[in-house]
Amino acid sequence: MKNKSSIYRKVLVLTAGLLLGGCTKNFSDLNTPPTTVTNIDPALLLSKVQKDAAFSEGTETANIQVGSWVQYWAGGLVAPTSRYIQQPDNNMWAAHYTLLRNLGQIRNQALKGKENDPTGRTKLAIARILEIFIWQRLTDLFGAVPFSQTTEDATDVNNKPVYDSQQSVYEHLIADLDAAIASINASDVSYGNADFYYKGATDNWKKFGNSLKLRLGMRIKYAAPQLAEKTVREAMSQPLFSDNKDNAAVPTFNDAQTTNANPILAQFISGSPDLRYLASAFVATLNDKHDPRLTFIAAPTVNSRNSGTPVYKGIGVALTDALLSGIIKDDYSTASMTTYFNKTLATPIPAYVFTYADVCFFKAEAALMGWGATPAEAEKFYQDGIRAAMAMQPYNITTIPQAYIDAEFSLAGLTSEKQLEKIMTQKWILLFGRDYEAYAEWRRTGYPVLTPGPNQGSTNGTIPRRAVYSSLEALLNTDNYKAAVSGLSNGDSYLSKVWWDQKK
Repeated sequence: MKNKSSIYRKVLVLTAGLLLGGCTKNFSDLNTPPTTVTNIDPALLLSKVQKDAAFSEGTETANIQVGSWVQYWAGGLVAPTSRYIQQPDNNMWAAHYTLLRNLGQIRNQALKGKENDPTGRTKLAIARILEIFIWQRLTDLFGAVPFSQTTEDATDVNNKPVYDSQQSVYEHLIADLDAAIASINASDVSYGNADFYYKGATDNWKKFGNSLKLRLGMRIKYAAPQLAEKTVREAMSQPLFSDNKDNAAVPTFNDAQTTNANPILAQFISGSPDLRYLASAFVATLNDKHDPRLTFIAAPTVNSRNSGTPVYKGIGVALTDALLSGIIKDDYSTASMTTYFNKTLATPIPAYVFTYADVCFFKAEAALMGWGATPAEAEKFYQDGIRAAMAMQPYNITTIPQAYIDAEFSLAGLTSEKQLEKIMTQKWILLFGRDYEAYAEWRRTGYPVLTPGPNQGSTNGTIPRRAVYSSLEALLNTDNYKAAVSGLSNGDSYLSKVWWDQKK
């Protein structure tokens, strides 16, 4: 605890010293040393990126936009994007490029020239794997993005980078990931306690890299099936996450500054009271399945609790003004006051990044395809995923009710598509708190089946399929922005699909 708190304090100091940016007008900052810091410890840069990347996926901002699109959170009147009203995603765009700039400083400044040196080789490989993780999240949200021309040497910055197609980005990420995993050496110097995920343990980072490769391959299953199969088969043949001890997560603190609390708890502490409510589809699914995680995720409605008969009920998403005006909040559920919204929870909930349960569900899906495993093995992987998900904090459920096992654990007698639906619905429950990944997986597979809210917004009443580029791109990187937008089916809008979103 003391070491983690010390690292957090150092990360906060580092944050104050770093120049924040990431819009195209600040692309030079991706490779320009901060004016207030001349020597940056790569360990502190890694810590900062790990923390900021993990926390950003479950903040109020993410929850009321992407988290509402994927129907975990209800959103509301004060959150226009939750009602499908299009806005440019300036902050989301800038935040990701800030993370990438910080990791670029490890490669281009702090450890430059140490690619083959035991004091830098493995550190650079770990930073590169984390960078690939963030690049995937960025391109999954937007589609084509400035990639190949944004992380060049600090002395040769391109302020108007071209946008690389998402297909090209994925092809490079897969190749770069192979190289990074191969560069990890157990005898090298690593990051130690500065690494929130694994304290620098190289075996864990190899598992993380292989598991990330599995995710990269599965994401492009419907867009590039040959490359997807090759990538998945290669990943399935290597060590992957094998239990919850392999989970990548950042620790949080309930009794410290809000910036170090789990982002969902931070939403409760400092966010809008109107935006604390869960979505109807999510709560209804937990209710209908008699899922033992229900009471750990949702609070009973105030009025039902007062009456002595707890009821769990979410609010519909993307409601019209008329429907919102009739909502009585005490008839609906917030996140649970005993877990996610609990400042005195004995064991704080980590900010999860990538977990064993994720990998189990990917393996189950791969098995359905016969990629690295047989269809007969899919059910076991699927069951392993459910068990792992339930055993995670804050649920800690190790004995699953037999009725739930009887209802949910079997894939027998179902078509492969119905099997996929069961797998992805369980993954959706798992990914509560990780909005970006849940949104990518829903778009990729179409599961769970989500009904759009009634508000027409900017999408004619359909759930958005991507985020919108920063408005500064059109202003400051005009030609390259226009070229990227010309490749989108409905322009730079919520209605366009990213390249891998091709399932029929």
